[in-house]
Amino acid sequence: MLNYTFETMSINKFTFGMLLLTFIVSVSFASPEKVPDFGPLSYNFSNPNSKEYKDLIRQLDSFYADEVAKGFSGSVLLGYRGKIVYERYFGYSDKERGIKWDENTISQLASTSKPFTSAAVLTLADKGLLDIDDNVSKYIPEFPYLNITVRMLLNHRSGLKDYINIAPASPSKTFLDNDDIIDLFAAQKVGLYFTPNTQFKYSNSNYALLASVVERVSGMKFKYFVERFIFKKLGMENTEIHDPREGLTPNKAKSYKGGWVHYADMHLDGVYGDKGVYSCVRDMYKWDQALYSDKLLKWSTLKEVFKPYTLEKPSQRNYGLGWRLINYPTENMRVVYHNGWWHGNNTCFYRFVDDNFTVIVLGNKYNTKIYDQPEKIFRIISPKEKPVLFESEQQG
Repeated sequence: MLNYTFETMSINKFTFGMLLLTFIVSVSFASPEKVPDFGPLSYNFSNPNSKEYKDLIRQLDSFYADEVAKGFSGSVLLGYRGKIVYERYFGYSDKERGIKWDENTISQLASTSKPFTSAAVLTLADKGLLDIDDNVSKYIPEFPYLNITVRMLLNHRSGLKDYINIAPASPSKTFLDNDDIIDLFAAQKVGLYFTPNTQFKYSNSNYALLASVVERVSGMKFKYFVERFIFKKLGMENTEIHDPREGLTPNKAKSYKGGWVHYADMHLDGVYGDKGVYSCVRDMYKWDQALYSDKLLKWSTLKEVFKPYTLEKPSQRNYGLGWRLINYPTENMRVVYHNGWWHGNNTCFYRFVDDNFTVIVLGNKYNTKIYDQPEKIFRIISPKEKPVLFESEQQG
């Protein structure tokens, strides 16, 4: 552990029924797996005073009036080449107290937190403090799987089972932490889904363990490290990692089920890395724009981040190091994105990197229709251009 400052460094019917129910529930909570109908961006937002631009804003406002009527509560930002071209806030951040969403509201990013964890690990790698091709056990000696590397955690090719499905509540503490997840795997030696690095399977365990790698290497708490060396560095002044022991501050959006039933924090909310970041659309846009520069990570590292790693079969959909990827076969077009869901929070963060166009949607009232918004927004802005798809089944 390095403690110097970072600047210098046979199934019965009942069982079958339960399995079927679990499968149905998990499918209902999953974000869409089809390839979105994106294409080349045919609008450049260069003249905000033009009739065309004003008509576009009216179309977007009309679209969101319909989304709000269907239950959307949250915020949206569209950015183009460093400029915010559309920003709106809808619904309540705290329904019980009648507090509405505004520019100061921050909400749980859920799995859209994972790219920040990736950045934390890769920042350490850029400083020469770790090698992502080292075995995880080099940094966490009690980790029982000797052939899993840090890179396999980053690109979800480790085969680790998801701690969210196997970590029980503790009788002695309200919230589990990352050390508890390490202890779980060390004590139980949970079987793997597959031989490491032979296929892709998304697992929250990968990113919880990556947060622990950051702690072991830096000698700092993960929360402190990310807030100081990523959020502060990028000017993300309204972004933090949520500590459930401290409760919700007034600017944090509550999480709701349908019917405005509040989701309270539970025993898994103390685990960081896979979730837990609270942010706002403006700060997320700062993060987006920073990824077009080497302000945080080296150019050579960013190239590795946005490279597909699951190549067992051809696919437009893939995963890099902390980011989902879509590559269209006949256009010079790449989409880098990450969705999220945790409790009642649904998030979308889509980066159309060849156009420097960004769609950010944060919601605090459970609503899977949020995952359709980026595609629908894109069709409003670029209604004529559609991509060529080379497959119907996608992976990653």
